[in-house]
Amino acid sequence: MNGTAGAMDLTKGPIRKNLILFAIPLMLSNLFQQLYNAADSVIVGNFVGAAALAAVSSSTPLINMMVGFFNGMAIGAGVVIARYFGAGDMKNLRTAIHTDIAFGIICGIVLIVVGTVFTPIILEWMQTPEDIMPESVEYFRIYSLGILFSVLYNIMMGIMNAIGDSRHPLYYLIISSIVNIFLDLFLVGVIGLGVGAAAFATIMSQAVSSLLCLRRLMKSNAPYRVRLREIRINPIMLRHIIAFGLPSGVQSSVINFANIIVQTNINTFASAAVAGSGSYSKIEGFAFLPITSFSLSLTTFVGQNLGAREYDRVREGARFGIICSVILAECIGLLIFLLSPVLVSLFNATPEVVAFGVRQARIEALFYCCLALSHCIAGVLRGTGKATVPMFIMLGVWCIFRVSYISIVLLFVHRIEVVYSAYPITWTISAVIFIIYLMKADWLHALDRHRS
Repeated sequence: MNGTAGAMDLTKGPIRKNLILFAIPLMLSNLFQQLYNAADSVIVGNFVGAAALAAVSSSTPLINMMVGFFNGMAIGAGVVIARYFGAGDMKNLRTAIHTDIAFGIICGIVLIVVGTVFTPIILEWMQTPEDIMPESVEYFRIYSLGILFSVLYNIMMGIMNAIGDSRHPLYYLIISSIVNIFLDLFLVGVIGLGVGAAAFATIMSQAVSSLLCLRRLMKSNAPYRVRLREIRINPIMLRHIIAFGLPSGVQSSVINFANIIVQTNINTFASAAVAGSGSYSKIEGFAFLPITSFSLSLTTFVGQNLGAREYDRVREGARFGIICSVILAECIGLLIFLLSPVLVSLFNATPEVVAFGVRQARIEALFYCCLALSHCIAGVLRGTGKATVPMFIMLGVWCIFRVSYISIVLLFVHRIEVVYSAYPITWTISAVIFIIYLMKADWLHALDRHRS
């Protein structure tokens, strides 16, 4: 542990203990991320109504698609930064960090323009029900005005995670979650300003977390301290970051685009189905906590240890992280399966909305183990620099096959269960392919060749 920067060197010390100590703050960070994401839905659903909840829910896949590409790029930048950190190359580490931040600022500005200008067109293309269209446009446009803060937070969180500091992003998310919930309750619950106020509360809380992360990086006494005058694009380093990040960015963006198509199919059903599905998606986000945490931890762990040429640690850490994530995810899935009526009703107690949410939970929740297996193996492969492998697997299965399955089957059986079943089917297929790849591919042998 580097006391001046709060960074954790994952190339030394007990593997299991370090992975858990690194993953726990990530898991708690993701928990608070989900809490303040869910706050909008809970407060809007209870104080404004099911139609407003459906408006927020219909905007979520679009938001995820816009931010997803750049979040994927941030993962790639994190691999580059982790490699330089593990190798002790502070000069290139500084260049990578400042280039990453500059790239994030440019991307955030682009997203503001795209989001505010094209929102109505995209929502119409998604076949958003007419009764929720005005509120959907209002929510997404206001959110888009502050989307730069979301991009910057994810980039700076990626930087801090890459150098082994998963604690401070947690602290900042706790603060921003409190800000978001307070503003939601005051603006929506007390004053009654509607979905636009919920979007405003979210971007203000994201502004708080991103500025706290920037302050932390600027106040650090470590050699890689962020200096505003050094935030610029280094063309060579940007190409390096893009080479690592583009596969993850494309994967995230296209998967979220596929989710928009899935949402479009959900929108062809009643508004209660949209609200119920949106409620379940917030619950599902909590199930992803161990999955996301161990996946990110494994990417950082593998990246640092490859930079330090600690190949045996890569093997053992990958095996342990995958097993932990799968077990935790399935335990959470079982709880959601059993408690789904209570959990969905927290967002909106309308019986029809609850029925749709419970139906989706009962179809998907017991397959979280397959989702965890896929994400964690993908995290390991990204850390080794093989980001194109999970990209092609997930694009082929989670995008092309999933969308084709839904589109074709719905022509013959127009039931919401068809949409719900697509997720466990594609999670299972991708898990099988990843297992076969690990058993047959030479990625572990490649580590031995590097060592020799």
